Amino acid sequence: MPRVERVVATPAALALIERLREQHGPLMFHQSGGCCDGSAPMCFPWGEVMVGASDVKLGEIGGEPFYIGKPQFAYWQHTQLIIDVVPGRGGMFSLEGPHGVRFLTRSRLFADDEGERLTPIASGDGSPV
Repeated sequence: MPRVERVVATPAALALIERLREQHGPLMFHQSGGCCDGSAPMCFPWGEVMVGASDVKLGEIGGEPFYIGKPQFAYWQHTQLIIDVVPGRGGMFSLEGPHGVRFLTRSRLFADDEGERLTPIASGDGSPV
């Protein structure tokens, strides 16, 4: 049976990721958990944000790594994150901001039969979670 991805992207998000990659080179995503930008998926040039043992790599979208903080992962571990794009202002540090759109996280609960097929995860530093 096929693996179930913990994070996926809509076609609109994938198109924007490709456009941003053409402009900025390799990218990375981090699901923001707080203060300045609420709880938004943030897109950065690769390596701009330090990830480590306090982060979880959920997977990749559009070939780019997607991380989330461990405390937030503990809360969302039973859901698949679906990254979409909507009109509006995104996080002030996220690369899509000047394009008049923002990444948005939608979610759905995993079905009972998906649990054993979830894509494995690791800490941002590569250690097991």
